[in-house]
Amino acid sequence: MTQDATQATTFGDSTLRGYLDQLAAKVPAPGGGAVAALHAAQGAALVAMVARYTTRAKDAENRPVIDRIIEAADTARERSLALADADAAAFTAVGNAYKLPKDTDEQLAARKQAITESLLNAARVPAAVVAEADEIVSLAAELLPIGNPNVVTDIGAAADAARSAAASSQLNIAINVASLDAGAGAEFAPVLKQIEEIMARADALHTDVVSAITTA
Repeated sequence: MTQDATQATTFGDSTLRGYLDQLAAKVPAPGGGAVAALHAAQGAALVAMVARYTTRAKDAENRPVIDRIIEAADTARERSLALADADAAAFTAVGNAYKLPKDTDEQLAARKQAITESLLNAARVPAAVVAEADEIVSLAAELLPIGNPNVVTDIGAAADAARSAAASSQLNIAINVASLDAGAGAEFAPVLKQIEEIMARADALHTDVVSAITTA
């Protein structure tokens, strides 16, 4: 899972046990950023699964919408998997930047620039995860009224996974931005606001799913 010279296995190619072993190990990556991206991937997969269960004869009227949701969710899942790999690489780059020499003024300047660029990139990856979480919650909300009621709880689980992706990304953005000057970190202010909105929408969707179950 780690993006270094000794191991280049992607998250998409890893076994679940292999991923968890790496996550539990004393290694720099994977960490919370990769977990956030994989939350998003799981949420997207759940949306796609519910949509595929909504292709019965009785669902024919909604088939164009369902097909679009399936395609969008599958694409979001692949993007999220790629972001898990990107996060591990970005975290490694930050560590490498801090290890650069600082014996001369030129080296100090180059090191400072490298640190800034790596921190910005490390914050941009979870910001991209937030965008995936936003889409997944939107797809789940669109699917709820027309989805197969036999798997309605998985729509709620998808929203919960997307919420976790957004909430964890909030932490990962914040820790990287905290080391930047205010001007450099300003680009993430809209994303941090978006995260609050995603979490509220996901919570509302969870409540709607609970209501659908209890009133069925």
